[in-house]
Amino acid sequence: MLLSALIFGLLGSFHCVGMCGPIAFLLPVDRKDPLKRAFQLSSYHLGRILMYSFLGVIFGFVGRSLNLFGIQQQLSIGIGVLMIITILIPTKLFNRYNFSKPIYKLVGKLKSAMGTQLKKKDPGTFFTMGYLNGLLPCGLVYMAIFGALASSSPWEGGLYMALFGLGTVPLMTTAIYLGNFLTSNVKQRIVKMIPVFVVIVGALFIVRGLGLDIPYLSPSKMVAVEQVSGNYNCH
Repeated sequence: MLLSALIFGLLGSFHCVGMCGPIAFLLPVDRKDPLKRAFQLSSYHLGRILMYSFLGVIFGFVGRSLNLFGIQQQLSIGIGVLMIITILIPTKLFNRYNFSKPIYKLVGKLKSAMGTQLKKKDPGTFFTMGYLNGLLPCGLVYMAIFGALASSSPWEGGLYMALFGLGTVPLMTTAIYLGNFLTSNVKQRIVKMIPVFVVIVGALFIVRGLGLDIPYLSPSKMVAVEQVSGNYNCH
């Protein structure tokens, strides 16, 4: 399942370039010194990945708590169904009930903070920009968070989100270096692949939760529940 996070990032980065590209293009990178520019971009990506990882740890902790209550498999099925439903819902209907709307004020504050950082142009600007960038609402980030929630531990949730962030690095870096280098037709074809992949991952989460006794993919029982019951028996 961790591989799905990396692929999410790779495919989702085409969406990221459209959504976060304008922010990335405004980064005051050094166009004359390649070494300094590489350090600046690395700081920006590190900030994003750390924020994604932090979110993954939080939701991984929630997933672990649910695992201890013995409902991890049901949660995995629910997340898989939710992923698929999210893709199948008509765009107009989804936008009407978009749960991101209540946090638009927070987004405004984030953008204001990012604008302030851009004016500073000091070494910490790039890390802070990336860190704040990781908090901006994004449908693909939500999907990755679902994956972290379905994990069985905080570290696995953090790793899932870190891999997602890592997957976005190549294209985001290329876009910053070269600007809008892809034709609209190529972008549209790749963006069309994203919903298909989300449905596939959703199906994998459902299969995982069904407990079909398939090694590494669909375990028959959650180990954590057995361990907890075993600890009680020892006393």
